[in-house]
Amino acid sequence: MPKKKLKVAELFAGVGGFRLGLEGPSYDIVWSNQWEPSTKIQHASMVYEARFGNENHSNEDIATVPTTNIPDHDLLVGGFPCQDYSVATTLQNSKGLKGKKGVLWWSIHRILEEKKNKPKYLFLENVDRLLKSPSTQRGRDFAVMLQSLNELGYAVEWRVFNAADYGMPQRRRRIFFIGYHRTSLIYNKIEKSNKLNWLLQDGTIAKAFPVKATELLEEIELQGSLVEITKTFNKKGKLSPFLNTGLLFNGKVYTTKAKSKYNGKRTFLGDVLQNGEVTPEFFINEKDQPKWEYLKGAKKEKRKTKGGFEYNYSEGAMVYPDALNNASRTIITGEGGKSPSRFKHVVTSNRGLRHLTPIELERLNMFPDNHTKLDGISDTKRAFFMGNALVVGVVKKIGEALYNQINQI
Repeated sequence: MPKKKLKVAELFAGVGGFRLGLEGPSYDIVWSNQWEPSTKIQHASMVYEARFGNENHSNEDIATVPTTNIPDHDLLVGGFPCQDYSVATTLQNSKGLKGKKGVLWWSIHRILEEKKNKPKYLFLENVDRLLKSPSTQRGRDFAVMLQSLNELGYAVEWRVFNAADYGMPQRRRRIFFIGYHRTSLIYNKIEKSNKLNWLLQDGTIAKAFPVKATELLEEIELQGSLVEITKTFNKKGKLSPFLNTGLLFNGKVYTTKAKSKYNGKRTFLGDVLQNGEVTPEFFINEKDQPKWEYLKGAKKEKRKTKGGFEYNYSEGAMVYPDALNNASRTIITGEGGKSPSRFKHVVTSNRGLRHLTPIELERLNMFPDNHTKLDGISDTKRAFFMGNALVVGVVKKIGEALYNQINQI
């Protein structure tokens, strides 16, 4: 008998990286939301609708979307921005808690809190600095997030890793975490499990991306309300107590440092290049080359602030042009355009030095060629999308492992 598809709601959808990784025989996206607050024309949503249709797609600020408008779903997914997740007491709020306005984590929290039929599973992504922010209270933001999910009845496993460590074409380090509601069978499975074994071999992320431990399991008790954690968590600590791999279960955090274990095929920057198909506008003008060389090179120089203060500035050299026999560096949002930059990729070809095309940037995130190509969308905007996107191959692998875990395959 075929297993039933799991219903998915996709938040902060961008141009559809989560959807590309999940949609198929195991998952069905039943609702999606994409809203860019800083722009009039909603370019990412336009691409999303062009590729997947506009049925059950919302292009409005998620903070204003009533929870009742979001259909029930089994899995909530999204790559949400890393912001300040602190909370404070407020007289206006009957519950006494209020996250900062516009902080998108609290939109996820609100949906989970208000849904009568809560999603049994969460699959979320963020930048790795989430584990150690803010700098004045290392790990506080993650502790607030974990405790808020704990209060809502979820166990959470997480891992920070680099996609290239598992053979993917881009060195993109991100944190991925999965939540399991206490009504799910997996929650019961975790309760009975050896927590270190769960993190290293039995858990969903470990099954998708094998690891070996480099440190013993550490335990942290999350104590107090969200307001108390905001005020006191790791007040005197210089380092975050959260290591790159961990599990929250019933108010207790288990964390260890794990190292990737992979011996398979690897894709490099040179493997994704278009070679002969590249049009002239991507090639670097000879007169601009000294500027590129300066920006990419090592520097030790005196600089002045606007106020006239003189200081010593130094930075190391970048590999220039980028090595083709390695996974690429992380794509940034400013990858497009012709202007010289320290951080844009530059590759060598038999026609000279050039930067990357939108198709090559899509390939580095494992998107289909020309996924973001649409009338009215510039190459610069397409590069911006990829700087914000995730590596689709990571979502696919974790999605498969989660489905197998749910169905105990």
